[in-house]
Amino acid sequence: MAYAEQQQIVERYGAETLLLLAPRPDDAEAVDETAVARALSDAANEIDAYVGRKYDLPLDPCPDILTRLAVDIAAYRLADTADTLTDERRRRYEDATTLLQRIACGEVSLGVPADPSSSRGAAALRARPRRFGRGVSTAREYPD
Repeated sequence: MAYAEQQQIVERYGAETLLLLAPRPDDAEAVDETAVARALSDAANEIDAYVGRKYDLPLDPCPDILTRLAVDIAAYRLADTADTLTDERRRRYEDATTLLQRIACGEVSLGVPADPSSSRGAAALRARPRRFGRGVSTAREYPD
């Protein structure tokens, strides 16, 4: 599931920055939409790897925080391939992964119901009475 689209990268960083991050090889004045889609897909997979530990996937509707994180991760991935990696992009990526780790550990909530199998509550066991062991008589008494 994609958490963001190309337009959301434009809204956050601007069209000029997206063109700098993902120029088409044959036309430097156009955005390489395939590279952008691949970066957004990679970002979604990375988010799923963290969030899937705590929440049922796919998340529908998508929380806004995941859209922001997907945009930051995709921009980092695009910058890595376009030799335009800045300290700010690296910091945003590191902040995004730190927040995802906190979400996966349950320190931060997305505001949606968590997967019940990932709760950290105590386990409850139910069993039948013991049949064998010390102090348990297994011999039947028959009348004479």
